[in-house]
Amino acid sequence: MNADELKAVQAPLKDRYRTSPDAARITLRAEGRLGEGVTCRVDSGRALVEAGLHPATGGNGLSACSGDMLLEALVACAGVTLNAVATALGIALRDASVQAEGDLDFRGTLGVDKGAPVGFTAIRLHFLLDTDASEEQLDTLLRLTERYCVVYQTLAHPPAFSIERTPSIEA
Repeated sequence: MNADELKAVQAPLKDRYRTSPDAARITLRAEGRLGEGVTCRVDSGRALVEAGLHPATGGNGLSACSGDMLLEALVACAGVTLNAVATALGIALRDASVQAEGDLDFRGTLGVDKGAPVGFTAIRLHFLLDTDASEEQLDTLLRLTERYCVVYQTLAHPPAFSIERTPSIEA
């Protein structure tokens, strides 16, 4: 896809959202069902993923770790956003990869140390780019990728969050 094709696809959407802001507000959903052992099966719409315990918490390594999945979602979103921004700006990328790494202290997750944090304490996102773009273009590319990456922005600026129990499932 080139910049003109991307603009042609997005222009009617942008126009609609400018005139009808409510049309741009969409609720995304995910659902999982508890599986065998300590797993949860999640239908991503493209594939069925079975998430389980990380080996550092007693998992066997055969199921996807939700922490890995969070980093994978960040990489996927940042990669798509980077590609879209590069296309829109006319920056040619011969090759590009995105890497994310995050630090966890499993003492918190396992309740070994009540003072240890539960969750990532740091996440680092790396872009490896093969391009002839200038430093100024690359700075703009990364700044706009950061600005428009939904997963990055959600992690950097957490939304209002709630948890609730709904009535039990009838079998």
